[in-house]
Amino acid sequence: MRVTILAVGRLRAGPEREMLDDFLTRFDRTGRSLGLGPASVVEVEAKPGAGMAAEGALLQARVPKDGWLCCLDERGDLLTSPTFAGRLDRWKMERREAVFVIGGADGIDPSVTGRADLLLSLGPMVWPHMLVRVMLAEQLYRAATILAGTPYHRS
Repeated sequence: MRVTILAVGRLRAGPEREMLDDFLTRFDRTGRSLGLGPASVVEVEAKPGAGMAAEGALLQARVPKDGWLCCLDERGDLLTSPTFAGRLDRWKMERREAVFVIGGADGIDPSVTGRADLLLSLGPMVWPHMLVRVMLAEQLYRAATILAGTPYHRS
């Protein structure tokens, strides 16, 4: 199952980019034998002052009609890492792609969240959108290691 992180805004070179690339490479390597991956990042440009609806239209244009759609939202479901891994394992049996949407500074437009199969929270706090990419990539890698039975995740 292909995995896409669909995010508003551009991530420039720096420590966040290095960590994101590292975790996605690890995910691809670990997930390949499990039927997970490859993982990619698709960025849509945030237009200053355009608002959530404009960002929502850009996101909608990039969401496949037949894939799983998960929107990251602080009001979403809180899942443990093993539960998240189980969800990915189940999803890969049903569809060929999973898309994880990370919105802009104002969040994700309801036109996108209304289509979501899952609203996922990384906690009740609000995180910088660039850091959320890294946190999500790490959880994808962690999920692959849980499914592979490797010792990365300790519970």
